[in-house]
Amino acid sequence: MSALWSWIVLAGLAAFLLKVIGFLLPRRMLEHPALIDIAATMTVGLLSALVMVSAFASDTRLAVDARAGALLAAVVALRLRAPFLVVVIVGAATAALVRLAQVG
Repeated sequence: MSALWSWIVLAGLAAFLLKVIGFLLPRRMLEHPALIDIAATMTVGLLSALVMVSAFASDTRLAVDARAGALLAAVVALRLRAPFLVVVIVGAATAALVRLAQVG
């Protein structure tokens, strides 16, 4: 088994064990305000990291391409309180226009 698969299996086992531990903990521990705040903060942090990696990673390098423009347009649409579907369409249309401009 390659080293990459070993890490994938290890991460899967760690996630499984974390889930099992969550089921075994008493409810009063899971409803503690500090734990709820930590869980909410971790969710935002992980989602932000995923967005950044998806927007700026290309193989093993950082890249600024049409995805960065799409992300910027989506952020503007979100700030203007556009519905989620509109945000997605604005981002996709911006990426398409940036790629079209790069080709032409």
